[in-house]
Amino acid sequence: MKRYERFADDIAELIRSGVLGPGQRVPSVRYASQTHGVSPSTVFQAYYLLERRGLIRARPRSGYFVNAHAPRQFNEPQQLEPASESTDVDVSDLVFSILDSIKDPHTVPFGSAFPSPALFPLQRLARSLASASRAMDPRMVVTDLSPGNPQLRRQIALRYMVGGLMLPMEELLITNGALEALNLCLQAVTEPGDLVAIEAPAFYACLQVLERLKLKAVEIPVHPREGMDLGVLAQTLDKHPIKAVWCMTNFQNPLGASMPEDNKRQLVELLRRHQVPLIEDDVYAELYYAQQAPKPAKAFDTEGLVMHCGSFSKSLAPGYRVGWVAAGRFAQKVERLKLMTSLCVSMPAQAAIADYLQHGGYDRHLRKLRYALEGQQAAMLAAIDRHFPSQTRVSQPSGGYFLWLELPGHIDSLKLFQLALAQGVSIAPGPIFSPARRFGNCIRLNYGTPWSDSFEDAMYTLGRIVHSF
Repeated sequence: MKRYERFADDIAELIRSGVLGPGQRVPSVRYASQTHGVSPSTVFQAYYLLERRGLIRARPRSGYFVNAHAPRQFNEPQQLEPASESTDVDVSDLVFSILDSIKDPHTVPFGSAFPSPALFPLQRLARSLASASRAMDPRMVVTDLSPGNPQLRRQIALRYMVGGLMLPMEELLITNGALEALNLCLQAVTEPGDLVAIEAPAFYACLQVLERLKLKAVEIPVHPREGMDLGVLAQTLDKHPIKAVWCMTNFQNPLGASMPEDNKRQLVELLRRHQVPLIEDDVYAELYYAQQAPKPAKAFDTEGLVMHCGSFSKSLAPGYRVGWVAAGRFAQKVERLKLMTSLCVSMPAQAAIADYLQHGGYDRHLRKLRYALEGQQAAMLAAIDRHFPSQTRVSQPSGGYFLWLELPGHIDSLKLFQLALAQGVSIAPGPIFSPARRFGNCIRLNYGTPWSDSFEDAMYTLGRIVHSF
């Protein structure tokens, strides 16, 4: 990172933590330059960057101030009480009915699971695709079916290494997005009828995978800041024959929770004692707003029990469907399952991403993406503050692109979904994130699209409907 970017991140952290509140003046250019030992031009560049991120605003002849519209600190959503028994999963009809209804491109995509394609370097990727395709050895079409393009696997291994995690390339398998990786991992360690511990709330795709594989879910509550409740998980492991645990340790979808590092270490140790594999869904790992990337639980795994799944779909290349898994002791079994199902991932897509990672400026793109998402989160939080009931509880994650709202208890989020959709606004209602259809007064909102006046209007409309209940 450049010096001005590091300084901007320092100021952003003071704003996020509440040290600098809405309307407060940030250090003057002269004072910041003298105090931090940087040039005035560095401070100006940092402040321009913070302006673009929507965190500060210049006042003529007065200096720079924290944006007056920066949102207040909301009360966080309440943690759900643990479920006493396992649950058969049957959510697909509800999920598909909701997803089908929000395909209209004119609908405001607060209910979408994806960030805007406008945030990604698709033209630069296209050049990598053309270049890599021309240079591709025809023999690769046969020899690199599985585990995947060696250059791409090498680049992924290098990114693990930079994060402090040394992984042999033999452990890495390229998959059709992270969802295939997660499917394969689950198939490798379970049989129909087995129990799998999942998060509550959980991403609905996780529930659909369990439903398809005829597995039963045991819901473990998720704290809105700290992730899966390890105390409840420990009790569950003692009580039930859990065959696998599936969780998102960073920027969990839908809550946005991230496990502290010590909790990740405790999670891995707990599962080691029970010899239960962890399927770690870490697709949002690169979308952090702090200065350092969070470590995965995989970093604390000494026995190969953690299967770490990632993807480029949320950070670089939506539509290319290129993901991967570092499957630990299960690597061979997972690879064979892939050969028996989808055989391989598109060779040109793999080669294109490998070329981009090597030559395209991936880290520079990621910094721009994180800055954009952080500013869009601030805009949505401020809109919630203006338009929603004061009792609304809201998660405030330090990465990703989702907010989880707990509305007053009498709100029916499925009815809210229908009323909002009739006004051209989509949301993701809480019941699709639970096999037991819980979270009836909760919604997930996506802020992964650049903010605009139409989005502000949509938040006003949504707030007006909530008030009408």
